[in-house]
Amino acid sequence: MRSHTPKFRAKLAETDDELQAAQRLRYRVFVEELGGDGVLVNHDAGLEADRFDPFFDHLVLFDDALDDVPQNRAVGVYRLLREDQADQAGQFYSEDEYDLSALRSSGRKLLELGRSCVDKRYRGGSAMFHLWQGLAQYIDDHAIEVLFGVASFHGTDPSALAQPLSLLHNNHLAPEALRTKAQPEHFQSMDLIDPDQLDRRAAMVQVPSLIKAYLRLGGFVGEGAYVDRAFNTTDVCLIMDTARLSAAHKSIYSKGVTS
Repeated sequence: MRSHTPKFRAKLAETDDELQAAQRLRYRVFVEELGGDGVLVNHDAGLEADRFDPFFDHLVLFDDALDDVPQNRAVGVYRLLREDQADQAGQFYSEDEYDLSALRSSGRKLLELGRSCVDKRYRGGSAMFHLWQGLAQYIDDHAIEVLFGVASFHGTDPSALAQPLSLLHNNHLAPEALRTKAQPEHFQSMDLIDPDQLDRRAAMVQVPSLIKAYLRLGGFVGEGAYVDRAFNTTDVCLIMDTARLSAAHKSIYSKGVTS
């Protein structure tokens, strides 16, 4: 448990050390906690990386009050990819999992979010609030209109996630104009339980906090899930049209959302 008062600072990574600080946090969360792996994961150095990292902006939350070397002070991270950056990378990260044709043809300014995580010592507190403040500023700076990205349930057994996946499909499916769809070769139906058989309360308990936060802000999900065995997760595609946010939601969004 924390025994100090955090001194948070959110910024875009500008140096190799700051990027590695983000990758070190990602390793602790996605590899050590969740059992993930990947071609470029460096187990010796404790870094979670992939080929897309050089093209993304990395929003990193530091706790400068930590009595540790600067590289270990990263306690939250978001990976951000605009469409111009995706063009340089050759694709959006999530295009391996989802058909993004509806988004790409919308004419809207897109931002892909990914690798979002918070150090387990800081969950349930104000860390996510500060990350969302930094994200809100980035969206303002780049006049972003649509946010999207994959978010994960732990585990790769869709039957164990039938309640929450069905809840998302039946209650939060994106409108046709913005609806992504899991690639055919990986498509996992989310329509697993009849609506009248859903236990909404039990289903919501299984929905991760970050997904709940997007839903509270008016977010949607794409059609179909993707089972990511390398990361030991089942992914859904989240989409949020910033123009659809109510005034109340915009107020929440600009202030941040705790997870």
